[in-house]
Amino acid sequence: MDFQVVVLAGGTSKELVPLVSKEVPKPLLPVANRPVLSYVLEQLELSNLKDLIVVVEGEDAALRVGGWISGAYVDRLHVEVAAVPEDVGTAGALRAIAHHLTANDILVSIHFSRYHLCMQVVSGDLVSDVPPGAVAAAHRRHDAVVTTMLCSTPISGPAESGSAGAKDKIKKPKRFNIIGLDPTKQFLLYIASGAEVEKDLHIPKSILRAVGQMDIQADLMDAHLYAFKRAVLQEVLEQKPNFHSLRQDVLPYLVRTQLKSEILLNGTPQAEENGHEKFTSRGNQAIISQILANASTPRFHEVYESIHNGSPTAQRTHKCCAYIASNSKYCVRLNSIQAFSDINRDVIGEANHLSGYSFSAHNNIIHPSADLGSKTTVGPHCMLGEGSLMGDKCSVKRSVIGRHCRIGSNVKIVNSVVMDHVTLGDGCSIQGSIVCSNVQIQERVVLRDCQIGAGFVVSAGSEHKGESLARKEK
Repeated sequence: MDFQVVVLAGGTSKELVPLVSKEVPKPLLPVANRPVLSYVLEQLELSNLKDLIVVVEGEDAALRVGGWISGAYVDRLHVEVAAVPEDVGTAGALRAIAHHLTANDILVSIHFSRYHLCMQVVSGDLVSDVPPGAVAAAHRRHDAVVTTMLCSTPISGPAESGSAGAKDKIKKPKRFNIIGLDPTKQFLLYIASGAEVEKDLHIPKSILRAVGQMDIQADLMDAHLYAFKRAVLQEVLEQKPNFHSLRQDVLPYLVRTQLKSEILLNGTPQAEENGHEKFTSRGNQAIISQILANASTPRFHEVYESIHNGSPTAQRTHKCCAYIASNSKYCVRLNSIQAFSDINRDVIGEANHLSGYSFSAHNNIIHPSADLGSKTTVGPHCMLGEGSLMGDKCSVKRSVIGRHCRIGSNVKIVNSVVMDHVTLGDGCSIQGSIVCSNVQIQERVVLRDCQIGAGFVVSAGSEHKGESLARKEK
């Protein structure tokens, strides 16, 4: 399939401070010692989707991301990096690059294909082994205006802890959405985040009446990978200038108006349904139920249109579809500090097929140039990067250690991520923590559940629990 792909890569996300900085924007955060953006790009490359636009917030961040892409993917991908202002939102980012969107179809990560006037959009923080082409195929099969990829809600939290309280730390679903699907699980009827539905669900009556029944699920996550009809998306963005987010604004709008479409109606949009309008008779409901029962691929949109055809209440519809990834697939977004830890753990653990590395017989990765001292052990599901040195009697469990680190003797590292060029003094204990690049941790420091920003110096003998330590940005 021929797509123009747009990847919304972000910039310096506030949710990821102090991990992100001017020097390390979100797309370049390391997952198993590779930038998180590389996981999206390689899935696209595997799907033969090689003509990409990568959208980055901020000029400086765009330059850094563009420089890395140029070196890592030369002769492999054709990538145009576009800078947009910070905090414009995903909808605003697409408005800002509208002049770049020349193909008829688009697949968001983001993608566009020439033949069906569609667009696919992909979030740059998605780490997944679901083929993007599968979403595009479902989108085209149903001639939908939007198709969203849904996957199982990820489990959050460490599988084990190096602390005495390990038994209290169980893995839990982190976030959830409320998803409404038709009985075939092909059409998206309702979507909201958990925070939006603390009280009541407000679902248009027309949708419930047309489909006959709705399956409500709270165990699915919107993966932020969408296929759009480009003309429809651009029309919505132009007509709704207050829309800031694809997920919070554009997608819910298209879903709730799908049986009373306001788009592509020759310049005569109709008002949204208020949820109380009565226009479906008992006879019509019986017809719908029979068709849904007998059809192998029920299309309640067409049924609804045929019932109202020629009547004063004639309606035009559009289709909103869902592609549900198999439970065996891995699909997590790096959108929080906890997610950063979880994904690093997973990619060297149960999802190690995503890492791109060959694991040893001990189920770990130790770069040939790394050096281990006497009686030092690196356990399963660990990674030790290029040129890193460890002293004597050290222990590493379920952790990622970056490139060119200098680690003293009698150091314990458990359930942690240590980035590049970090120095750890003798006798340190690092548990459940993230240590960013160029940090100096002096002797006998104890860190538990901490984040240490790039370039910070932690004083000898200090103990920190649940703290975020970082230099002040100039």
